[in-house]
Amino acid sequence: MKKKRNIIVDQAFSIPVEEQQIELVERKGIAHPDTMCDLIMEAVCLELCKEYTNRFGQILHHNIDKGMLVAGKTLPKPGGGTVIEPMKIIFGDRATYTGNGSVVPVGEIAEAAAKKWLAKNMRFIDPEINLLYQNEIKPGSPELTDAFARPVIGANDTSVGVGYAPLSETERLVLAAEQYLNSNIFKHAYPETGKDIKIMALRKNRDLTLTVAIAFVDRYIHNAAMYFEKKQIIQDNLTEFIKCKQNTIDKVRVRINTLDDPERGEGGMYLTVLGSSAESADSGQVGRGNRVNGIIAFNRPQTLEAAAGKNPVNHVGKIYNVLSHEIARRIHKEIPGVREVTVYLCSQIGKPLDEPLQASASLILEEGALLEDIREAVALIIQVELAYIGVFIEQLALGKYTVC
Repeated sequence: MKKKRNIIVDQAFSIPVEEQQIELVERKGIAHPDTMCDLIMEAVCLELCKEYTNRFGQILHHNIDKGMLVAGKTLPKPGGGTVIEPMKIIFGDRATYTGNGSVVPVGEIAEAAAKKWLAKNMRFIDPEINLLYQNEIKPGSPELTDAFARPVIGANDTSVGVGYAPLSETERLVLAAEQYLNSNIFKHAYPETGKDIKIMALRKNRDLTLTVAIAFVDRYIHNAAMYFEKKQIIQDNLTEFIKCKQNTIDKVRVRINTLDDPERGEGGMYLTVLGSSAESADSGQVGRGNRVNGIIAFNRPQTLEAAAGKNPVNHVGKIYNVLSHEIARRIHKEIPGVREVTVYLCSQIGKPLDEPLQASASLILEEGALLEDIREAVALIIQVELAYIGVFIEQLALGKYTVC
């Protein structure tokens, strides 16, 4: 028998993001401390999912979403500096250590997952030399752990996931810019650029300003003149890249490392030894970086939930936030007349994941489109996606979806 779910489809009469006078969008690259922390803890989560499944035939209770990357200490210098103190990764929150008389080496799994991720994704950071690892993952509470032994595993929390579609032009350009700067082809052409890149976009009417922070790697920079020359070349290069991608934007301005001061010598340049500010300047924390669609969009509804590291079986902070974006993308793609859509999924702790307390879609329609003509089709998409949430969870546990 078809389940009756609480689904509401309504029309929003707000101004579409593309037409708002001011739009602000941020993106943190892969070597930004917050992004590193998110992706490392997500890697630990996925490895624990594999371990639990191999040992017990199912994923057991765990949440690794309270991690922290503690900054180290370096002395950058043109031509190559030195590492004085390594960074530290602190693995936090909860996991299951025992089951059916078997002991799960959670700490060892976490450290191995972190080292594997770092070796694969970082250019200059040696996971054996440049980092220390501290396991603070504790066993879970009896009630939350018991939830995984019940016939129907319900939501672990009362929370809200929110997603939207489509991305605005500014959002697309910010994603494209960071992905270009951290692409293999760009790093081959400009090896002096580290992977710690942060972009803040300000669109004011049809004018776009990108303020970009790029950690330069000191071994490739011989003096201040070379640094500022390279920076200008990269700034011009990125400007041309954005101009080739823009559509309705009229004017583009790119500014890189605006804290720089040529008169302050080595202190006036953004130099790093390892290509990340985590080596000495900034610590990182799970949930402080990109949302699950890869950006931080200040004109959009957002959740405070950190998806990275949360278990993919019943933690709605991960499941509903990723799923809401997938539902929104499908609605925008498949339903004619939908200009923008925002999807909200509200859970109730202990209740089945396919039966949220409330699911809703708020639509901004194209001119001439009528809500009554599409309401049922939109609700059907939400109905189907919730009905097949088990398949979605399986894919989430395999790492098929990004979380930042």
